[in-house]
Amino acid sequence: MLGNMLPDNKAIGIALTYIYGIGQPRSKEICTQVVLGEFKRFKDMTKEEQEKVMAFFNKKVKDLTDEEEKKISDIVRTYTLENDLRREVASNIKRLKELKTWRGMRHALGLPVRGQQTKTNAKTAKRLLGRSRVRPTLKK
Repeated sequence: MLGNMLPDNKAIGIALTYIYGIGQPRSKEICTQVVLGEFKRFKDMTKEEQEKVMAFFNKKVKDLTDEEEKKISDIVRTYTLENDLRREVASNIKRLKELKTWRGMRHALGLPVRGQQTKTNAKTAKRLLGRSRVRPTLKK
């Protein structure tokens, strides 16, 4: 599903979180939309239930009324998952670096971005800063 192998022995609510961009709240929402119990194991699901979950992401929902299909497809369109989400996050960071914002500079240097202290923490980031091949050159 979406290029991921979902674990069979996990509950469907947890197994869906293996997809990048789906956390526990969104997983619960998907389970309620597809009308599944979130504690049911993926291996214990029938073929029809598995097809319903897969159809939810493929936007091709079979054996549903038009209203249900429209409701589910509207919800899925709002999700950004897997490679699209990774690409979006990377482009946001790249934009911050190009604008030379504080957050962009911190990303470029490999230091904590959100105001965490660096006196006692972030040892690995500071250790990597000393290496010239890792340290980026900041153009003016």
